[in-house]
Amino acid sequence: MLGTHAAAAPMLPYSLLDLAPVTEGSDPRQAFANSLDLARHAEALGYKRYWLAEHHNMPGIASAATAVLIGHIAGGTRAIRVGAGGIMLPNHAPLQVAEQFGTLASLYPDRIDLGLGRAPGTDQATARALRRYYDSADDFPRDVAELLRYFDPAQPGQAVRAVPGAGLAVPVWILGSSLFGAQLAAALGLPYAFASHFAPAAMEEALALYRRDFRPSRHLDRPHAMLALNVVAAASGAEARRLFTTQQQSFVRLRRGQPGLIPPPIDDIEAYWTPAEKAMTEAALACAVVGDPAQVREGIAAFVARHRPDELMLTANVFDHAARKASFALAAEAFAAG
Repeated sequence: MLGTHAAAAPMLPYSLLDLAPVTEGSDPRQAFANSLDLARHAEALGYKRYWLAEHHNMPGIASAATAVLIGHIAGGTRAIRVGAGGIMLPNHAPLQVAEQFGTLASLYPDRIDLGLGRAPGTDQATARALRRYYDSADDFPRDVAELLRYFDPAQPGQAVRAVPGAGLAVPVWILGSSLFGAQLAAALGLPYAFASHFAPAAMEEALALYRRDFRPSRHLDRPHAMLALNVVAAASGAEARRLFTTQQQSFVRLRRGQPGLIPPPIDDIEAYWTPAEKAMTEAALACAVVGDPAQVREGIAAFVARHRPDELMLTANVFDHAARKASFALAAEAFAAG
């Protein structure tokens, strides 16, 4: 957990990352209804973006058909930006992604974001089932460059066009949890989002590299970095820590090779994990602010002061939908108080 000895957080754009969680006793249909309700809630609270992430073969995550779900959320909201955090490009032909997001951008002008990731977002067997074969990291920069070209205005005689897509200039972000994405985002002059909510180890080095090596482009004239942060807020610190055990259990289950539906919180997390699992989970979820409203306000402020992001992307894997909404509301209040 982050320390709480800091001034109030400065007001900067804050957004929400949703994995459309499928909780125990529920199903994807309910998850989608919850996501739309949460997106409307986030819009009313002043969140700038509502992003969904591509994962496959994971019973507790319903956002596999990410572009379809983005359309559902954008169609049920009015102004909040809706996007992918992200699309795992190795799973897709760049032309298909350009067509999908060109369609979304045509339906919801100036509201669609496209974040691109290099990982498959699944296991190897599922990656093979997706019919795309990813040989090396060298393919990702070429695929990104190809995708960017499809959003350029179509040229006379151009053999292959994204229809719709050409000329729409859909904002493209590079996502990452290592130095690779930071290098690519800097070289291409694109905004960069770091997955610090589950893989914070290289965050500081990646941020420094991105800011140092950034090359201004037609997309962006200066570096723009967004960091992801787990935030779980409740009326008391004890209740917030209890709610956070859902996320901790899910992480341990994944590392045990037993992904499943999102579990309810438990009273004693120490009885659930081994010392090794505890150490691994706490390292992975180190970028977390968990507590009562004052602790959350101070924890967010400390994180912002230390890392100086241009935006924050908040996420909270809370079992109860009402408690999840309340947590994001308290987080928004923390920003307003800053």
